Amino acid sequence: MSPLTPLPPVPSLAQLRTAGINRNCWYGVAQSSEVRQKPVAVVLWGEAIALYRDGQGQVHALEDRCPHRHVKLSEGAVVGEAIACAYHGWQIGPEGSCTQIPYLDAGQKLPTCRIKTYPVREQDGFIWLFGGSGDGADVPLMGLPEWDHLNYIASWTTIDCPGHFSYLIENLMDMHHGHLHDNYQAWAEAQLERIDTQPQRIDAHYEAQSYYKIDKIWSVSQLFIPALRRLHPEPLTVSYIYPHWASSLGNDFKIYCLFCPVSPTHTRAYLIHFTSLNAFWRLHKLPIPFRRWVKNSLFNSARGLLDGLVRQDVAMIAQEQAAFLADPQRKGQEVNRAIAPVQRLIWQQSQS
Repeated sequence: MSPLTPLPPVPSLAQLRTAGINRNCWYGVAQSSEVRQKPVAVVLWGEAIALYRDGQGQVHALEDRCPHRHVKLSEGAVVGEAIACAYHGWQIGPEGSCTQIPYLDAGQKLPTCRIKTYPVREQDGFIWLFGGSGDGADVPLMGLPEWDHLNYIASWTTIDCPGHFSYLIENLMDMHHGHLHDNYQAWAEAQLERIDTQPQRIDAHYEAQSYYKIDKIWSVSQLFIPALRRLHPEPLTVSYIYPHWASSLGNDFKIYCLFCPVSPTHTRAYLIHFTSLNAFWRLHKLPIPFRRWVKNSLFNSARGLLDGLVRQDVAMIAQEQAAFLADPQRKGQEVNRAIAPVQRLIWQQSQS
């Protein structure tokens, strides 16, 4: 944005804390391993959705409502390419139409009912769902390029947050709350250097002190042995790439948060942490099967760290949401320059 271009106004507190989502985006609604033999129920901003994997392993997303008696399809069972409703066994296929009724009389035709379907992609270990109009083919999907890369160790956890999604993204963009996290914190003494704004993203660049240095074979153990950690300066960049979040701490860590806003007072998200092995140049020369074994053996090694961070952040966000509901007119004071651009972006996207 040009320095001469006037900034749009920051939304009011009531607008911000009740703002809706831009549905014309790809949302991370499930981790791939969560969608197996049984359908899975998810909710994206008030819309109940049933995810399921058909007999060929393909993932589909349907409105979570049988067209017969309007019960949840997610409580049914997968039969071939369809979900069989738990109530009467009506089978609903991936196109949203009824494909079979087990007790249909001879000569009776299948009803022409149809329920809503959603475009989905399975990529980088997660199920991404497009909640808007069209198939989303021309809408960028952020993705997690490190997920299958042999030089990155992945860990992930779920955030189930009793608050509006704006609280969570503000928490993730504000790196001044490191002291909250005790032995779970990865950084300290963050100083905001600059902010870059684009129509659909905000990048906040901090200079911080990192507790971790992944440069020796035993370095990964720092993730779960606090005594091994030593502070040293590293650049810390956090980015709101609407509707998701991404960050990097030096060259050693990349972290993502995939958002699935449920309602104005409930947010689900996935926090994914990548530890880089790029510094181990000798490891890169070893056979690929061995490198893959190392990657898989260390998968989710930072889960405990992530769970600890999430517990502490969610406790604070729950208090923020409760305070807003108790007094929606009472606005808090803010000094972090990164927050106002984030709030503008939330409001602008909610109007799209």
